[in-house]
Amino acid sequence: MEPMPRQTMYASKDRLIILDADGTIIDAFSTLEAAFAQHGMKLGDLDRFQKRHNVFKYLGGIKEFPGNVAKHLGKGGRKALLDTLTAAYRESATMFPGTPELIRDLVSSRGVRVGLVTRNITHEPAVTLGQLFRRHDIDITSLDFVHYLSLKQEKSDFFQSSLTESGLNPARAHACGDEHRDYRAAMLAGMSPLIASYGFESRQRLTEKFAIPAAVIADTPDELCARIRHTFDLPEIAAG
Repeated sequence: MEPMPRQTMYASKDRLIILDADGTIIDAFSTLEAAFAQHGMKLGDLDRFQKRHNVFKYLGGIKEFPGNVAKHLGKGGRKALLDTLTAAYRESATMFPGTPELIRDLVSSRGVRVGLVTRNITHEPAVTLGQLFRRHDIDITSLDFVHYLSLKQEKSDFFQSSLTESGLNPARAHACGDEHRDYRAAMLAGMSPLIASYGFESRQRLTEKFAIPAAVIADTPDELCARIRHTFDLPEIAAG
């Protein structure tokens, strides 16, 4: 009698990378700063912005808080700011250098699935990010999936369900983000994390406050792109 063929645990041998948008591949701080300035509001510098708790990130520090709150909570202030921010994302926001080329190379790679999970805070974020990607010569529908989260939703549940539904091995999956909860979500799903320290949280905050290993942190977009290219066997691109 011939032995029964062994069944594999996973339906696919594809690899997966899930990208975060704001602060990881998109220069969100510059866009936020410009939008706030149009309403006479200030975020403070990037270093102080990165240190704030999420609740206060967009209200400024001690110096900016009083004026920002007065303008933000005034009649129509919040809607006007969101309108301006949406327009800025759609018309002028930019991806970090190297990331558009990286995404195009990932999408065109055989056996690599590319997803985007984001908490983008604009009107109709699907339209917003579609236009932003288009300005960087990327059709967002070429990604395997794009998932939009509310500010309160965690990524871990989606990470786990997407792996289960697609039959992918979490050991062959990576998740990129720029906050400690992105790291936690990846770990809970059994995925490998790649964390950027140039977005919404600094290296110091990530390592000292949340004990995230320095080995998984990239301090610049170039470094993150280089790590992803190495991980997925993509051709390297010369700096500059």
